[in-house]
Amino acid sequence: MAAPSSFTIPSHNKAWVYSEYGSAVDVLKFDPNVPVPEVKDDQVLVKVAAASLNPVDSKRMHGFIKATDSPFPTVPGYDVAGVVVKVGSQVKNFKEGDEVFGDINEAALQPKRFGSLAEYTAVEERVLSLKPNNLSFVEAASLPLVIETAYEGLERTGFSAGKSILVLGGAGGVGTQVIQLAKHVFGASKVAATASTGKLELLKSLGADWAIDYTKENFEDLPEKFDVVYDTVGQVERAVKAVKEGGQVVTIVPQPAPAPATPPPPAFIFILTSMGSVLEKLKPYLESGKVKPVIDPKGPFPFSKTVEAFSYLDTNRATGKVVVYPIS
Repeated sequence: MAAPSSFTIPSHNKAWVYSEYGSAVDVLKFDPNVPVPEVKDDQVLVKVAAASLNPVDSKRMHGFIKATDSPFPTVPGYDVAGVVVKVGSQVKNFKEGDEVFGDINEAALQPKRFGSLAEYTAVEERVLSLKPNNLSFVEAASLPLVIETAYEGLERTGFSAGKSILVLGGAGGVGTQVIQLAKHVFGASKVAATASTGKLELLKSLGADWAIDYTKENFEDLPEKFDVVYDTVGQVERAVKAVKEGGQVVTIVPQPAPAPATPPPPAFIFILTSMGSVLEKLKPYLESGKVKPVIDPKGPFPFSKTVEAFSYLDTNRATGKVVVYPIS
């Protein structure tokens, strides 16, 4: 149960919904009359200001996680930034009017039915954090899943000051954050990253010491090897050739069949657990500007153009994050 709210909350809201698996252009529909979700004791109701899209949204829509997915109809969206308008009875850290951000799905492969591509969404307190004051809602919405993924992957490799890292897919949503965290939070001695020709300067601006143009050279053939290779694109077999003896390869992309779902050592895969505490931990770096959101210049896409935003995400050519804003 939630206490009565001082905000006027409608019983229904506008949302993007799908009731079958497929590509956004075929299955994602605008529905102006979706019930606003009930708020459980450990949740807050967020009036959504901005949402960002992630590859997992698209994979989910295509049915890749249907074994553990929530039942239809589905309102997609993991990342949210907005304002708390209602508070569950057990919530301790947030009050009405708070500006918050987070990845609303604690277990990435068990996402909830009502996501962030709606005017309102109900979210567990533990996956949210107060929005840094210096970030807009658009900037804040771009961060949670990718910055938490970047951080958890680095933590799992035992990454620490003085180590070197190669980031595969340095200009993507996760890659842009791995570069920054490795350099400015963990204290990497050397950060290398791959991207296409037009994105090399971006990598350097984020803290990469060495930007590798994958259209011109194969990173695994270079003489230098790295303590950690962070694979955001699905190139584990090549990545293991670029890691030092005793080093580690972390990937976030399952290998396509017939390869084993779990890659052999020194590589490993992990699935993110969303935690607001990680956003809290990284907030000083966001507030100081040492770590920055990276938003694709084609965006933000207005709420009415959400299908187009998914189509653009699916080109795999986005720089940083694809954001949907304003939500109305």
